[in-house]
Amino acid sequence: MKILLLAALLPLSALAADPPLADYAGTYRAGPAQSAELIVGAELFAVIDEAKYRLRRLDGDNFANGGGRTIPFHRDASGSVTGFVDDKTVYRRVSPDVKAATLELLRPRSGKDYRYQPPQDRNDGITVGDLRDSDIGVPAGEAIVRGILDETWRDVHGVLLYQHGKLVMEEYFYGYDIDRTHQLRSATKSIVGALAGIAIDRGAMPGSSAAALPYLTYAAYDHPDPRKGRITLGDLLAMRSGLACNDYDAKSPGNEQLIDDAPDWVKATMDLPMIADPGAVAHYCSGGVAVIGRITENRAKATLPEFAREHLFAPLGIQSSQWRWNYTLTNENKEYSQIHLRPRDMLKIGVMYADGGRWRGRQVISSSWVGESLSPQSRIDGTNYGYFWWLQRFDVDTPDGKRPVQVSAAQGNGGQKIFIVPEFDLVAVFTGGAYNTGSAPPNKIMTTILLPALMRPASCRAPCRR
Repeated sequence: MKILLLAALLPLSALAADPPLADYAGTYRAGPAQSAELIVGAELFAVIDEAKYRLRRLDGDNFANGGGRTIPFHRDASGSVTGFVDDKTVYRRVSPDVKAATLELLRPRSGKDYRYQPPQDRNDGITVGDLRDSDIGVPAGEAIVRGILDETWRDVHGVLLYQHGKLVMEEYFYGYDIDRTHQLRSATKSIVGALAGIAIDRGAMPGSSAAALPYLTYAAYDHPDPRKGRITLGDLLAMRSGLACNDYDAKSPGNEQLIDDAPDWVKATMDLPMIADPGAVAHYCSGGVAVIGRITENRAKATLPEFAREHLFAPLGIQSSQWRWNYTLTNENKEYSQIHLRPRDMLKIGVMYADGGRWRGRQVISSSWVGESLSPQSRIDGTNYGYFWWLQRFDVDTPDGKRPVQVSAAQGNGGQKIFIVPEFDLVAVFTGGAYNTGSAPPNKIMTTILLPALMRPASCRAPCRR
């Protein structure tokens, strides 16, 4: 009797072991444009558009995604998993199999041993070199790769290091390679800022001090406020518009998730109420990027991808087959208007900005625009911000205490980074898959391995790097 009574008081999960994670592996579809692949490593992961997300088990067939939303799985009469539900969207399991490339997202690559090899010369405008001839040194490069292989730095997909005009290190992991594009997430913002600058340089768009509203086509906006007429292009680029738009605040009416659900992201952003005078305070606002993108399209009389193809990518030698950009500012865009680029082409963007807007001697963007973009225009949560570029300070531990290093960064969720470090004539590119985790392995690699290696005394570099 006591045993039966105790059993009645225990939850079901305590009476029986949770089903094995392998039960949930497979391919799921919610429609022609919505699919997910579930894979099993030490945990269960959902892979959507090549991005891997952890699903945390709550109990039995119930899991939670990174945002805390419950994801229940369903079974048929035989006990086989038939699908799951995510925010009222039903995903039906169509196969127990997944693509081989998806399974590669579970581990960095085979083998833990690594010996440095110089990058390939692809005759793509990027001069290659050797870590042995750089200030970085082979031991630091090998320490980075071994830390990725042993998963000290999890889900780093690519590392490219470019110093003194040469690409001296290029490594890929988790199934990525030199020719495979990678989603940039919010690093796309820096591309949009570059295109706005090019449009201004070409006279198609006014300068950053011009008011934004005259270059939009809407007759009226919700929450009328005379301050909206004073929002400048620079205010939007520096995220200091004064609109109630803050991606870091779930309660903000302009939070990115709410704007993404709107049928017109630009109208939804400009419909927001004002909470401050333009220029007074800055909040991270993705909606403002959509507004800048739309104004650039209106003034250039071309879609943003078309404008980018002709005036940014072609001068950099980036072929149309080497990037992908579904740029539609509506709730039908499941890629959220992010661009997909190869890491080598991300590097070209960084090298161009580091050289004042020049690529191989050609002025692609004016040096004045690059200067504005990489100068403090606002502060967001204690960090300086330019025009869709972060202006960070890395504090690096040294024997003499912490030493600050100033870095300009294009960056996106998951570990997409273009770092420009003028002090060391360095451009570093990272891609990654640590989505929605709050983890930033590239930042740690920079502060614990790469920058300390560059801070060694010059007299020590030659013997110390061998």
